[in-house]
Amino acid sequence: MIDETIEEIREMQTHSSSVVAVKATRSLAELTERDYTTVEEFERDLERNVGALKRASPSHASLYNALQEVLSSVQGEANGLEDARSLTLDTIERVVEDVEMGKRRAATNAAELFEDGQAFLTHDYSSTVKEAVELAVEGGASMRAYVTEARPRFLGRKFARELAALDGVEPHLIVDGASGFFLPECDHVVIGMDCIVDGTLYNRVGTFPLVATANQVGVPVTVVGSSAKIVDGGFRFENEIRSPSEVMLEPVEGIELENPAYDATPVELIDQVITDTGVVEF
Repeated sequence: MIDETIEEIREMQTHSSSVVAVKATRSLAELTERDYTTVEEFERDLERNVGALKRASPSHASLYNALQEVLSSVQGEANGLEDARSLTLDTIERVVEDVEMGKRRAATNAAELFEDGQAFLTHDYSSTVKEAVELAVEGGASMRAYVTEARPRFLGRKFARELAALDGVEPHLIVDGASGFFLPECDHVVIGMDCIVDGTLYNRVGTFPLVATANQVGVPVTVVGSSAKIVDGGFRFENEIRSPSEVMLEPVEGIELENPAYDATPVELIDQVITDTGVVEF
């Protein structure tokens, strides 16, 4: 299960960073079913697999934090092999609940953003933003949503389809470069986050020009996500360079294809960051 999860994370078959963190954390339960002779052997294997899962997606702060919490809660704390197994399973459940509850609370806090009759623009796919919209619709709000395609993986198309299934939401799918054209029609920009590290928002590539344009035309920007994605130290963001084949199926001689997964946006350009703990000040 751990090897399959590592491969799945590398291939980005799971797109939400919260989902990635949960999948990675739960996969560690496999270790409690393996045969070990000593608790030290178990802890070494736990540390090795935590490291492998972190390396599978070094850009996800929530994954890093979740896995690190499991390792630090188990390593050196067990009074024997069976205690280590039990402590690992208990910690996994606690960490998973914290990730899922953090995401849910952030969505609940952000739902108040979506007032009846307003329009918003969003980029890429954020399960937390989606849940906030769902809660707002349940509360009686209706809204217009402009959703970027988020090239080259087109995750915005998935988001637009899911929003179309909600009564009260009128989704418009737009190409990434058209955001400046539609921003004047929007009341606000609402996006998720991969992570915020040392005052910089790292999110799907295309976020920086969108936020900068929103600032220029006077449309407020809100970022939504779990507080577990905000890191001050101990984590170094590593961008992911995706396959050139996502941009162009056949290589062209004399052209170097560039495909970074994320870009960096200064938090000074963001009006507010909403997490499970409320509005975070920077």
